[in-house]
Amino acid sequence: MTFRVSLVQQPLAWHDAAANRAHFDAVLAPLRGTTDLAVLPEMFTTGFTMQPGEFAEEADGDTRAWLLEQARRLDAAVGGSVAVVDRGRHYNRFMLATPAGELHTYDKRHLFRMGGEHRHYSAGGHALIIEFRGVRLCPLVCYDLRFPVWSRRRAGLDYDVVIYAANWPAARRYAWQQLLRARAIENQAYCVGVNRVGDDGKGVAHLGDSVVLDFLGQPLLELGSDACVATVPIDADAVRDWRDRFPAHLDADAFSLE
Repeated sequence: MTFRVSLVQQPLAWHDAAANRAHFDAVLAPLRGTTDLAVLPEMFTTGFTMQPGEFAEEADGDTRAWLLEQARRLDAAVGGSVAVVDRGRHYNRFMLATPAGELHTYDKRHLFRMGGEHRHYSAGGHALIIEFRGVRLCPLVCYDLRFPVWSRRRAGLDYDVVIYAANWPAARRYAWQQLLRARAIENQAYCVGVNRVGDDGKGVAHLGDSVVLDFLGQPLLELGSDACVATVPIDADAVRDWRDRFPAHLDADAFSLE
């Protein structure tokens, strides 16, 4: 079963949601009919803002509607994370829209303490698995990548593809590259990491390095530090066949999360 994944690695306009949506309108348009999943970076409408009181939008606001429209136009699932306010709390929320008009959400569990994210946003408490076109997707956000227990395949939450939307800075580039490979290998799953490029409003540089890795940790698609959009097919049957032939997951330790 072939499933096409598109990495949308782009710079972000600082604190300008309308400008970002207009930019992504243009870069997504050529993907119409050529992909099944388009992944945007973390906080793709604002950059990694610690001013959600001023720049977060309502959970049912313009970006939600925009994502649903993009999914309809492209005939593909489209997602990335957005700073939102929902019932008085702020969340770094991954939104995944489908052509059928469904909007699935995951709130970032691990908030980036060193950037003060835990002081401005509420943490999510539930993982999310979405089945789309026969492929099970698990969307996560940036700092979640450092926590293998939360990322792990486990009973009742089995997935084929784990996705990390990020604003991962150049200073920690090596960690980004190695942790993505680790998550692919230990979970015997495809791993998709989409990072932004360019400097944010605080002078922090981002070098992209977006990637699609197979279930052995081998790269199927690697992007450098330029703004670009690229697509690669993955084979969902191949990952399931590999798990049957090399069932390391059967020896995994049982655990519970608190």
